[in-house]
Amino acid sequence: MKNHFIKISLYASLLFLITNCATKKNTTVPDVKKDILLQDTVVYVPKNKSEKKTFFKDSDKETTWVDSIYSKMSVQEKIGQLFMISAYSNKDSLHTIEINKFVQDYKVGGVIFFQGGPVRQARLTNLYQSKAKVPLFIGIDGEWGLGMRLDSTYIYPWNMTLGAIQDLSLIENVGRNMANEDKRIGIHFNFAPVLDINTNPKNPIIGNRSFGEDKVNVSNRAIALMKGVQSQGVFSTGKHFPGHGDTATDSHKALPLITFSKERLEMVELYPYKQIFDEGLVSVMVAHLNIPSLEPLPNYPSSASYNVVTNLLQKELGFEGLIFTDGLAMKGASNFKGPGDLEIAVILAGNDILLCSENIPVAFQKLEAAYNENIITEERLAHSVKKILHFKFKAGLNKYKPIAISNIYNDLNPPQNDALHYKLYENAITVLKNEKEILPVKNLDQKIAYVKMGEDVNSTFVTTLKKYTEVTEVSNANIESLNDELKKYDLVIIGFHKLNKPWEKQNFTDAELIRLQEIAKHNKVILDIFTKPYSLLPITDFDDIEGLVVSYQNSNISQVVSAELLFGAIPAKGKLPVSINNSFHVNDGLSTEKLNRLAFTAPENVDMNPMILSKIDAIAQKAIDGKMAPGMQVLVARKGSVIFQKSYGSQTYDNTRKVTNSDLYDVASISKMISTLPNVMQLYDKNKVELDTKLKDMVPLFAKTNKAEISFKDLLTHYAGLQAWIPFYKATLDHEGKPSIKYYRSTAESDFSTKVADGLYIRNDYHDTIMKIIADSPLSLKKEYRYSDFTFIILKEYLEKKTHKKLEDLSQQNFYSTLGMNNTLYNPLDKFERSNIAPTEIDNYFRHQVIQGYVHDMAAAMEGGVAGHAGIFSNAMDVAKMMQMYLQKGNYGNKQYFSEQTFNAFNTCYYADKGVQRGLGFDKRTGKDGPTCACVSPSSFGHTGFTGDIAWVDPETEIVYVFLSNRTYPGNSDDNKLAKGKIREDIQQIIQDAIIK
Repeated sequence: MKNHFIKISLYASLLFLITNCATKKNTTVPDVKKDILLQDTVVYVPKNKSEKKTFFKDSDKETTWVDSIYSKMSVQEKIGQLFMISAYSNKDSLHTIEINKFVQDYKVGGVIFFQGGPVRQARLTNLYQSKAKVPLFIGIDGEWGLGMRLDSTYIYPWNMTLGAIQDLSLIENVGRNMANEDKRIGIHFNFAPVLDINTNPKNPIIGNRSFGEDKVNVSNRAIALMKGVQSQGVFSTGKHFPGHGDTATDSHKALPLITFSKERLEMVELYPYKQIFDEGLVSVMVAHLNIPSLEPLPNYPSSASYNVVTNLLQKELGFEGLIFTDGLAMKGASNFKGPGDLEIAVILAGNDILLCSENIPVAFQKLEAAYNENIITEERLAHSVKKILHFKFKAGLNKYKPIAISNIYNDLNPPQNDALHYKLYENAITVLKNEKEILPVKNLDQKIAYVKMGEDVNSTFVTTLKKYTEVTEVSNANIESLNDELKKYDLVIIGFHKLNKPWEKQNFTDAELIRLQEIAKHNKVILDIFTKPYSLLPITDFDDIEGLVVSYQNSNISQVVSAELLFGAIPAKGKLPVSINNSFHVNDGLSTEKLNRLAFTAPENVDMNPMILSKIDAIAQKAIDGKMAPGMQVLVARKGSVIFQKSYGSQTYDNTRKVTNSDLYDVASISKMISTLPNVMQLYDKNKVELDTKLKDMVPLFAKTNKAEISFKDLLTHYAGLQAWIPFYKATLDHEGKPSIKYYRSTAESDFSTKVADGLYIRNDYHDTIMKIIADSPLSLKKEYRYSDFTFIILKEYLEKKTHKKLEDLSQQNFYSTLGMNNTLYNPLDKFERSNIAPTEIDNYFRHQVIQGYVHDMAAAMEGGVAGHAGIFSNAMDVAKMMQMYLQKGNYGNKQYFSEQTFNAFNTCYYADKGVQRGLGFDKRTGKDGPTCACVSPSSFGHTGFTGDIAWVDPETEIVYVFLSNRTYPGNSDDNKLAKGKIREDIQQIIQDAIIK
C-alpha cells in the first residue's frame, strides 16, 4: 500500500463546506480559501522517513488480489465495502433476513456482532459469508473478551483491573487468549484496546473500560493487549480517538465537549496513540467528540472532522491503518446530521469504515449520489476500499473457509483461561492501607467476623475465608445492635460486593457509608471492595479503617484470590490505576508478606493437566456405583496451592444428603499422624525424648513388663512386636451381646460419665483396664514388623503424663488453632451439627445404633472418643494443611512447629534393610500392594485410615493428596471393597499422570 494520502478535490471540498454551512442555522460561512488550504493535501512525508516503521507492507500477491477484486467492482459494490453493520444472534428470523438483504443487495463489507451466543453467531456468520460476493469483515466489541457480548463465553477482567497489574506479559496473554477465541468464531476485528485515559472519575461511559488515569500506564497496557491480540492474526482497534477519558457526557446520548488545548491533548490524550502506532496497531476508532481546539467549526463531532481524522490522525501522527467511525447511530453523531449526510461527512473527513449506520438504504443512496456528483471522488473511494481489501487479504479472507460448528463451547472455554484469570487477580488486587501490619492476618487463633455490604453475591469469598480459619458471618440491620454483636470479635472483615456490570453505579449507598463509618469506629476493620476503586471517592476519612484492599471485581476467582491475600497465601502486588481524592494516588499499592499457607489456583499454574485430573471423577463414580463407599472428598495440592477439591456422592447410599467439601469424616488411623504424632515430634524437638529412649522411662506403667526395653524408635516403626489390636469391647458385653450394666449406663452418672455413643456411658476407670490389658499382652517371639494400634494408645498416655494436658487440648493448642484447622477435632458433636458429619456404620454388635459423630473405632469410643490411634474427625482441606506443614518440614504460615531435622528424623526408614517401610509414625511406599500406587517417590510419606482414607505427601513432586470416605458404612467393614478396587491408588496414579513433564 502506498504511503500517502489521496488528494481531495478542491471542488468537492468547497461544495461540501458551502452545503454544510448553508444548512446550519445561525452559522457563519467559514473562510473557504483557508479551509480548502487545510484540506487540499499533497503526499505526506515523515520528517525522518528512514526511521519510520512500516507494519502494513503489501506483497505482490496481495496487491494483485486487491486490484483484481477492485477492478471488477461496480460503484455500488465499492460503496458497500465501506459499511460494517450491526448484527445480533439473539434476534428473530426477521433480523436475519434483513442482514442477508444488506449483504446481498447492498454488498456491505462487514458485520459487527453484538448480543447473542457463540454457536448462533457462528452459524449466522457462515450464512452471511455465504451470501457475500467479497468475504465480510466480522467484528466485535469485546474489550474484556467475547463475554462482553456473548453468553456461554469467557469474561476477562475489565481494563481498570488490568491497569493494576505490573507484569505486562500477563496482559499480553489476555490479548492472545481473546484473539484465539475471536478466531474460533470467525472474528477479524476486536474493537480494543481502549486507549482513553480516564482522568475524570465521573466519566459516565469509560470508567472501568480504561486502564487508568496515567498515560504511560495506559499506553503500556494497551500495547501489551494489542500485541497479544495481533500476534494471533486478529486485528486490534484502538479507541476512542482522540480521547474520551476526560468527558462528563456519554457520546451515546449527546456530543461531549472537550475544552482542552491542543497542547494538553498532545501531552495526555494523544500520548497512547503515538506509542501504540509505533508498535503496529492495525486500526483506530474515531470518537464523536466536540473538540474546539482541533475543530473550530461549532458542535462538530471529531468523527466528521477532516482536521481530526485526516490532518491529525493520518498526517501528523502518520497512521496508515484502517479507520473506523464509532457507531453512527450514537447521538453524539446522529444529532449532527441525518442518515446519509452523516456518512458523507465522515467519509470526507477521512474515515474508512462506517460503523453501525442508522439507516443503511438511505446512507447508501446518498453516498452513491455524492459519488455521482463528484463530492466523493473515485480516488477517495479507492483509497478506503482498496485499504479495506488489503486488510481482508491480510485477514486471510482471500481464502475464506466457513467456521466449524462442532465443539465451539469447549474451544471457547478452555481450562487454561481460569489459570490465567487466577494470575491476573494475584497481580491486580491492591492493598492501599495496612496499619500495624494487619495484613496478612497472621493470628488464626483470634475471633474473626465478616460483615457483608453491597447487593451482589459473596459466597465464594466467605467460603474461602473459612478455609483458612473460623470466620463468623454477622448481620444485623440495626447498626447499634450490629456493633454490640461485633464486640466479641477481635477483627472484622467487611466485604463490599457489587454487581459485575461496568456501566452500573457501583458506589456505597449513603446508608452503607454511615454503617461502614460506625463499624470502623468501634472495631478493628479490614475493608475489601469488590468493585471499581472509584467507589471509595465518597469516603473522606480512612483513619478508622486499618486495612484497605481493592479487589476490583466481584467474580468467583477475585473472591478466592482476595481471601488468599488476606491470609497471606499470596503477597499483594497490584498498584492503583487511578487516584482517590487526596487519600490515595495512582500507582499506590503496598506489598504484603507471603505466608506459606495453602493457596488456591488452577492446575496449569503448578504444571498440572486439568483434563487428566478430571479423570478422577470417573474413578470416584466407579467407587460409588460399586458400593465401595457412598461418598468421598478428594483434594490435590501442588507447590503450595490447592488445585483440585471436590466431593462426590452422598453421606449414605439413600442419597438424602450430598457430600460437601465442609463435611466431616472420621479419619480413623490418620488421627495418629495429625494428632498424636506431631505432638510427639514437638517433644522430640525439645529433646524430651530420643530414639533410644525406653518405654519404661516414657510410661512407668510398662517398667516391670515385657515391654520395658522397647525403644522409642521401635515403638514408632511398629518394630516392637506388639499385638495388632485387641477387641476390648467384647469383654464388656453381656451374654446377649449388649453393653453390660456392669460397665455401662444409659445416662451419665458420676462414675459413668465417659460417653461412648448416644445413650451409652462407660465406667470412667475403664481406661486403666485397657492400659493394663496392653501392658500384660504378649510380644511376638520374633522381632519383626507388625502394625499395632497399641503404639499410639501408649503414646497418648505418654503425652498426657509428660505434659499434664489432655491430647485433645494439646492438638488444639499446639496445632489446630494456629494452622486454621477449625474443622478438626475429637467428638465433633460438641461443635457441629450431626448432619454435617458422615456416618461410619450401622453398629449391630456393640453400640447398636447408627454411628454418626462418634468414633468408629471401638477402643477409641471406650476412651470417650479421644484416643492416640483414632478419634479425629476432619475434612480434606484441614488434613491438607497438616500435610502441607509436613511437606514444608515443620513450617506453615511462617510458624515453625518443629525443626527440619526433627521432620527428617521421623521420615526416615530405620529398618529398611529388614523390609520395614515405615518412618517414625509415617507410612512409606512399600513397592508392593498399597498403601499407594507405585508411582510416588521413595521419599513420599503419609497414612491411611480404616474408614477409607489416605493422606499422602510426595516431596519430590510437591504433591499433597487427601482422600476421605466412609467406606465402612453401612457395615461389613472387613470386606474392604475400596482397597480391593484400588480406588485410592488409581486416583493417585491419575494425579501423577497429570504432572506436566
